[in-house]
Amino acid sequence: MVVSFRVLARSVTHNCLKKSKPNQQSLSLIPSFTSNPHTWRFQSLRTLILESTTSESVKLNRLSDPDSGIVEVKLERPGVKNAIGRDMLRGLQQTFDAIEKDHSANVVMICSSVPKVFCAGADLKERRTMDPSEVHFFVKSLRLTFSFLEALRVPSIAVIEGAALGGGLEMALSCDLRICGEDAVLGLPETGLAIIPGAGGTQRLPRLVGKAVAKELIFTGRKICGRDAMSMGMYDRVLLCFCPIFSYRSVCYAAGLVNYCVPAGEAHIKALEIAQDINQKGPIAIRMAKRAINEGLEIDMASALTLEEECYEQVLNTKDRLEGLAAFAEKRKPRYTGE
Repeated sequence: MVVSFRVLARSVTHNCLKKSKPNQQSLSLIPSFTSNPHTWRFQSLRTLILESTTSESVKLNRLSDPDSGIVEVKLERPGVKNAIGRDMLRGLQQTFDAIEKDHSANVVMICSSVPKVFCAGADLKERRTMDPSEVHFFVKSLRLTFSFLEALRVPSIAVIEGAALGGGLEMALSCDLRICGEDAVLGLPETGLAIIPGAGGTQRLPRLVGKAVAKELIFTGRKICGRDAMSMGMYDRVLLCFCPIFSYRSVCYAAGLVNYCVPAGEAHIKALEIAQDINQKGPIAIRMAKRAINEGLEIDMASALTLEEECYEQVLNTKDRLEGLAAFAEKRKPRYTGE
């Protein structure tokens, strides 16, 4: 089901009118949502954005043939290392909404146009000008925006070169895959500012690396390099792998905070390679696989298997499935249309 940032209304509350500077900020209603195995449900939420309707901080780039179907979201705020302020937040909302509505999009890459930085987190200079009520609206809006990113019907890949801190790492955690360069610096330093990660970091990080490791990183605010992020597994969930040759069980750890760590400057190349691989697969199958995985992990096994069956039924009668069978029989590359 298509999820979109529909603008339900524009209004300024009496309280914010007294506290805000004229023509600098307004309150806009955007939907929030929760997931169940069947539907997305919307709720209204006020969130701070600027009055203007375009953003200079976020650019959307649709690649052309042979990479048609791959879209890039580029962060462009060099003066503050891509710090997330009102303008960038609005740009992210609008861009993610455009991708969700674009049925030709098959995979999205989030990357930076600023050398040696992915995203340094919140714009703290702008944050200092906000009163507590405004901060609350802004952070809640940011949390919803990253949840929207996580729920995009197409796979998302974070391309991390340099710093991904605070809200920048939380944005990367909201993506399906993360590719970083060796010089990447990742961390959630919020406790050093007497706050906590507020855009999903306390929930998504432990789901990736385990509770104990997530607590250590958040409690201390420690920054880690790309290689450490790659090797950081879910130590709280040990996997036992049976080796039939030697008849013993060995301990293996789940994948780390990032999927791949490559030489500095090559994260985009690796991410594009993965995006191209995804782009060649059946679009409906990819979307159903993402839904089955994301929603299935939040429910019991029996319900998850029912969900998988439901998702499989969505691909059963598609033209793409028949094209895949025909291409296999004819030993040629399939030509999927998303139908």
